[in-house]
Amino acid sequence: MTKEDIKQVVLDIIADIAPDENLSAVKSEVRLRDQLSLDSMDFLDIVMELRKKHGIEVPEADYVQLASLDSCAEYLFPKFQAKGSK
Repeated sequence: MTKEDIKQVVLDIIADIAPDENLSAVKSEVRLRDQLSLDSMDFLDIVMELRKKHGIEVPEADYVQLASLDSCAEYLFPKFQAKGSK
C-alpha cells in the first residue's frame, strides 16, 4: 500500500463518518481539523475504523501524528507495511 493509498483510506473513513463534508478540496499538508468540521468524537471514530477495518492500532499518545493527510500517511505507512498490505 502506498502513501497515496493510505491517504485515500483515511478520506474514505472520513466520508463514512462525516458524509456531509466536501472532501474534494482537502489539502494533504493542512490539519484536517482546520479544513473540516471534525470534532474529537469524529477523530476517535477515525482511529476506531482504522482498527476495525485494517487492524491498525493507534495509541492515544500518537493521535497527534494523524493531524493531516500527509502526517497520517507518514505515520500509518510502516503500520500497513507491517500488516503486509499491498
